[in-house]
Amino acid sequence: MGKIGLTTTVPVEVIYAAGETPVDLNNIFITSSEAMRRVEEAELAGFPRNVCGWIKGLYSTALLNPDIRCIVAVTQGDCSNTHALMETWEVEGIKIIPFAFPYDRDPDMLRLQMDKLIKSLGATWEGVHVQKERLDRVRALAWEIDRLTWEENRVSGFENHLYLVSCSDFNGDPEGFAREMEEFIQTVRDREPFPERVRSKARGKGREIRLGFIGVPPIFPELYNFLEEHGARVVFNEVQRQFSMPFETDDVVEQYRLYTYPYQVFQRIEDIAREAERRQLDGIIHYTQSFCYRQIEDLIIRKKLEYPILTLEGENPTGLDARSKMRVESFLEMLK
Repeated sequence: MGKIGLTTTVPVEVIYAAGETPVDLNNIFITSSEAMRRVEEAELAGFPRNVCGWIKGLYSTALLNPDIRCIVAVTQGDCSNTHALMETWEVEGIKIIPFAFPYDRDPDMLRLQMDKLIKSLGATWEGVHVQKERLDRVRALAWEIDRLTWEENRVSGFENHLYLVSCSDFNGDPEGFAREMEEFIQTVRDREPFPERVRSKARGKGREIRLGFIGVPPIFPELYNFLEEHGARVVFNEVQRQFSMPFETDDVVEQYRLYTYPYQVFQRIEDIAREAERRQLDGIIHYTQSFCYRQIEDLIIRKKLEYPILTLEGENPTGLDARSKMRVESFLEMLK
C-alpha cells in the first residue's frame, strides 16, 4: 500500500478501494511541533507572505514526507490557491491527481469526477461501495462522539474537533481509528457531564455558554481550551462535522453531494441554522483564514444567521494572539 496525500476531504473510499493509504496533509502539518517552521520554509522557497498559512504549510509538509509521491488536490470547492500549489509540487516531482466538486452540486458531474478518480487510481465502483460500508461503521462512532458533545455534555470542544477532523483520512487506519474512538467513548460515558454552571477564571459563577464554531478548522487549536477557561464550550464544529459525512444514504455519490463544505455558502448556512437550533447555541464564532476568499462569505453569513457572531481571523500557527484573546473575552462577556 502506498500513501496518497490529500489537500482536503475527498471521496476517500476510492483511495482505500485502490489499496492505498490516504494522508490528510493538513493534519500532519498542524499537529507538528514545527508547524510554524513549515510556513517559514515555504516562504524561503518563494511563497509570498500574503498567501494562506495552510497552503504554505501543506507545501513544505508534502516535501518533507518522501513516502508521499502522489497527491489528490481539490481544484474546485476548496482553496483558490490550490492550482498554483499543485504546480509547485509537480516541479518537485510529485504526481498530482486533480479532483473538482461541481459548484452547483450536479450529481452527474460529481459522479464523473469520482469515476475519473477511480480510473486514475485503478479502483472499481464495486470496491468503492464496499469501502463506504466499511467507513460508515467507523463514521458512526464519530457521530456518537458528536452527540455526546452537545446532548450529554461529556466531550470537550477540542476533543470533538480532533475526532471529527480525523475523519478526512481515518488516520490511515480505519479499524485502528475505530478502536481508539470506542475506547474514548467508553471513557467519556463514565465521566461526569460538564456542569450547567461553570466557573470562569476571570469572573464568578455563570451559565455555561454554548458556542458553534463555523468555517475551516482553526490554525490555532488552542482556542478551544481558552474558551473553556472562560466559561464557554464549543458544542458544534461545522466543517469538522461535515468531514464525518453525517448523512443517512447508501449512495456514495449522494453522500458527497450532501457534504456542504465544497459548495455554495447557502447550503452551509442551512446546516448551521438547523444545528444551532438543535444544539441550543448562544453564539457563533466564524473563523476565517487570512488571505482566504472565504472571508467574503462572512458578509452573507451575518445577514442570514440570526445569532451573535464573532468573526475571528487567523494567519499562522503561532497560537492565539493577545488581540484575539481580548476579542473573544469581550464576545463572551456580551453573551453573558
